[in-house]
Amino acid sequence: MITTYLSLGSNVGDREANLRAAIAALPQAGLRIQRVSSFYETEPVDYLDQAWFLNCAVEAETQLEPPALLRALQSIESQMGSKKEFAKGPRKIDLDILLYGQETVDTPDLHVPHSRMLQRRFVLVPLAEIAPNLQHPAWSAKVRDLLAQVPDKSQVRRAKNPL
Repeated sequence: MITTYLSLGSNVGDREANLRAAIAALPQAGLRIQRVSSFYETEPVDYLDQAWFLNCAVEAETQLEPPALLRALQSIESQMGSKKEFAKGPRKIDLDILLYGQETVDTPDLHVPHSRMLQRRFVLVPLAEIAPNLQHPAWSAKVRDLLAQVPDKSQVRRAKNPL
């Protein structure tokens, strides 16, 4: 089993219900959930003219290889009716692979560690809650230290506990 970390986000419809439904779908997709962060209300970044997101991080174990894991997450998004009308835009559910063990993956469809995760408070805050001492070989520091250094100043507020 490989430990993977995911970022989940929603800003369309019942955001909390969307996150809970996506988390509930992970075991059927081949993931064994270990930890789920609190839910955080987060200010949009990049495309600002949209509703705030509800985000969380999930630590899970899987036997799926990275491409199969990506397809499984995309299947959950599709089954939930999530459509990405345009990049960085509103979405019912967004599931991203942040880390896959200690591996680095760089393909046209998948970048692990996630290519922008170290510049995003909405990713680092929930991740630091569940794995503050986590450090990927490609990083200069642990998650908690990277969070302290991130230049992104967007608002991230704890909304509620996940379960």
